[in-house]
Amino acid sequence: MRVLTMLLGLFVSSFAATAADMSNGADNFYKSDKVTQQKVTFKNQYQMNVTGNLFMPKGMNESAKNPAIVIGHPMGAVKEQSSNLYAQKLAEQGFVTLAIDISFWGESEGKPRNAVAPDIYAEDFSAAVDYLGTRPYIDRNRIGVLGICGSGSFVISAAKIDPRMKAIATVSMYDMGSANRHALNNSLTLAQRKQIIAEAAEQRYSEFTGGETKYTSGTPHKIDENSPPVAKEFYDFYRTPRGEFTPKGSSPALTTHPTLTSNVKFMNFYPFNDIETISPRPMLFITGDQAHSKEFSEDAYKRAGQPKELYIVPGAGHVDLYDRTDLIPFAKLTAFFKENLK
Repeated sequence: MRVLTMLLGLFVSSFAATAADMSNGADNFYKSDKVTQQKVTFKNQYQMNVTGNLFMPKGMNESAKNPAIVIGHPMGAVKEQSSNLYAQKLAEQGFVTLAIDISFWGESEGKPRNAVAPDIYAEDFSAAVDYLGTRPYIDRNRIGVLGICGSGSFVISAAKIDPRMKAIATVSMYDMGSANRHALNNSLTLAQRKQIIAEAAEQRYSEFTGGETKYTSGTPHKIDENSPPVAKEFYDFYRTPRGEFTPKGSSPALTTHPTLTSNVKFMNFYPFNDIETISPRPMLFITGDQAHSKEFSEDAYKRAGQPKELYIVPGAGHVDLYDRTDLIPFAKLTAFFKENLK
């Protein structure tokens, strides 16, 4: 797992921060008594089944046309991690929300499992709009999207070519293309990038001839006092009861880890190119002032056209905004979507 070790080290070596209290206020597995939940499945344009959790406010008038929001989980996660929480909190405010598993992850189709396919990920969000926009109780002209972590870059990629997405928000966004090409703070050299690509390409021969699938990146399974702050931050969510979740058919050893041979496809992923063409549809970028990923939200905000807003949460790190309900600005998100999906 030399690539995993090198990538993790490069991602965190340039980030020096004090680890926050990462459990205070965490409520990833929140269950609302104010909404109903229904599992739904629909096909994307590649005829792959996409599965999601549909949340509706109790007592909602299904004879009326209601606004809706599609919500995407962090990269390597599933809908039960962070996005279900956001979906319920926003459904409590009157929206129909749909938290989806992107293809190859969770309960959505796609083989091999944990494969990286950015174009298909973006398609899944458009397919979710297809589904919502054909429900009799949804106003297809009032559908927004929200992407958390890596899904932030996927919803931007989708929105560039899908004008049905009327309002676009991201939280703790990762540009998965830049993160893999350059690592945090541009700490990955071109030589190191080429080494990663070469190793993945060589592994294709092994797997093509029946060799064992290899995985990369993702969250470490062990940490100690010498582990970098970013590793500790992700471990606290993905490897403890705070947010740990293993989908049916997977195993704890594989959760969060993309396949090695497919992960290099992120090198060709440029979600922020032409982001200004989303205008005049509004965009909201939310990040923590302590987030190691803040650079990605700042970059997207700089490139985006108007109207746009960069909302920085004081005292919040990257993973804090996955599930720490005392820090997540639900009121800001609610106001953004109510204003722009009215």
